[in-house]
Amino acid sequence: MSRFLRPQSRDLPFDPEYRFFTSWLLSPVVLFGLRAVIGLYAFIAILYSLGHDSASGNELAAQRSFDYFTNLCYWGLAFYFGFSAAHTGSYAFTGRPWLASWPRFLQVMHAVFYTTIVVFPFLVTIIFWGVLYDGAATHDSHYYWSNVSFHGLNSLFGLLEIALPRTSGLPWWHLIPLTVVLGAYLGLAHLVQATQGFWVYDFLNSTKHKRGIVAAYCVGIFIGMLVVFGVVHLFVKLRRWATENKGLMLGKFAEKDVARREMTESAKETIELREGAGTRQEGEQLV
Repeated sequence: MSRFLRPQSRDLPFDPEYRFFTSWLLSPVVLFGLRAVIGLYAFIAILYSLGHDSASGNELAAQRSFDYFTNLCYWGLAFYFGFSAAHTGSYAFTGRPWLASWPRFLQVMHAVFYTTIVVFPFLVTIIFWGVLYDGAATHDSHYYWSNVSFHGLNSLFGLLEIALPRTSGLPWWHLIPLTVVLGAYLGLAHLVQATQGFWVYDFLNSTKHKRGIVAAYCVGIFIGMLVVFGVVHLFVKLRRWATENKGLMLGKFAEKDVARREMTESAKETIELREGAGTRQEGEQLV
């Protein structure tokens, strides 16, 4: 069991097959473009929402933006797709991803970042539409657009990251940082209440609800995270099995990467032939 919970050994190269930056369906250039467009859209959505709130006289909502888990997750989406596009673009045009030259700690953190992107958006979507959304209230078009962007497209973006890249199943030890993130946000929610006098989410309000109800919500969210993590892990493994094992779609690679690998294999074969010839000559001399 311990091998499923510990990080990858430092003696092994990080992502030697560049699975984070290649796809079984899309070329590296197209994958780069897709990630860049999604990242750009996410940043525009965030900044437009902040600007709209400020311009419409709702400065308080803009000031409280970072208090909400939804918004923090969306910032995470924007930065993930921004950096992922940069890494994918560098691989597409040079044959070597930018991340390959980063320290090992940051490489591992990128893998953890990926896991948050394919888990938390679904959790946000389920909680919002299942618990928080008030369908009876009437709002303006901006409200509906922002809800679709922040509570709908977020999961679509996460789904694309599950389905398109050649990533492997989520490491089980990633549950540890995911749990830390949820725990840290719970602490932030209580800090907001203590300093600003309001509860970010009503179900955390221990003065309105019994403590047992609040605790049940928190445990339910944690269990929901575990379920989403498990489903995503199985879906990724199923995608690899269907595309690589059955479909023999082993991936689309950058031309410079393919050329470098072919040169490396050719050099190895040359060395092996020379060593073999040298061994035969030594044997003949002994005879």
